[in-house]
Amino acid sequence: MEGVSYQRFPQIKIREMKDDYMKFELRDTDASMANALRRVMISEVPTIAIDLVEIEVNSSVLNDEFIAHRLGLIPLISEDAMGMRFSRDCDACDGDGQCEYCSVEFHLNVLCDSDQTLDVTSSDLRSTEPRVCPVDVAARAFASEIGGYDSPDHKGIIIVKLRRGQELRLRAIARKGIGKDHAKWSPAATVTFMYEPDIHINEELMETLTLEEKRSWVESSPTRVFDIDPVTQQVKVVDAEAYTYDEEVIKKAEAMGKPGLVEIYAKEDSFIFTVESTGAVKAYQMVINAIEVLKQKLDAVRLQDAEEADIGEQLTQHLG
Repeated sequence: MEGVSYQRFPQIKIREMKDDYMKFELRDTDASMANALRRVMISEVPTIAIDLVEIEVNSSVLNDEFIAHRLGLIPLISEDAMGMRFSRDCDACDGDGQCEYCSVEFHLNVLCDSDQTLDVTSSDLRSTEPRVCPVDVAARAFASEIGGYDSPDHKGIIIVKLRRGQELRLRAIARKGIGKDHAKWSPAATVTFMYEPDIHINEELMETLTLEEKRSWVESSPTRVFDIDPVTQQVKVVDAEAYTYDEEVIKKAEAMGKPGLVEIYAKEDSFIFTVESTGAVKAYQMVINAIEVLKQKLDAVRLQDAEEADIGEQLTQHLG
């Protein structure tokens, strides 16, 4: 019935989960909620990134601003970001953004004293808080702990290269932030979702095709959605999620004079998410944090609606 809303209880089913990658299904909700979750993951899940750089010595070929920009884009382990304060809201340092509750301090001091070019990398950054360090540094430390292979070629994220006599010495302050303020604070490398496809083949109409026509129709799909059973020679769906809504198989069926050969619908309450993390926050934690941020936003809207309703009721009573 139009205009009638009902409460939904969204469900998540995890398909694949790694530290930097996650694939899951989101069901029993609509596109607005799915897109809200995607946008929050990209732009509103907080992380820690270098935000202030004080350069003492820089005799490298790159200017100060260039180096500061490169430092800001190095992803830092941000597992504690949700518990930190935003520098603008920190009362311990009156918004200065340089105290233990809202910032982490880094130091870098490198001098090249050989004829060989020296790479200054994220490994040279020294943090005052061991839990907050560059992602690649933490990954190598973990690999060495478990006895994993650590390639000597992977020295870290290169900041600048120095020649003999050149030096870089600086102090950097990392702060909590969100991707909406600057991309360096976004924990997501990519977040995508697609409607789950619902594919139905008209078996009777399909049987009117020759084997060559079936092969031609199957091959018209840019992705391998359909295949032919070698025994029964029946066309079957092998990977519905590979369908990209390009409608090529529908156009091919119409060109063959067989409209209605296949019907493909998008399930409007079922979505397949793919999440890739920069490493600042683990992929699963990014999803959990995004849900928490989204809940806070919805609670704020509900509270505002309640306050406006109270004000409206008071005005009505006053005017009445």
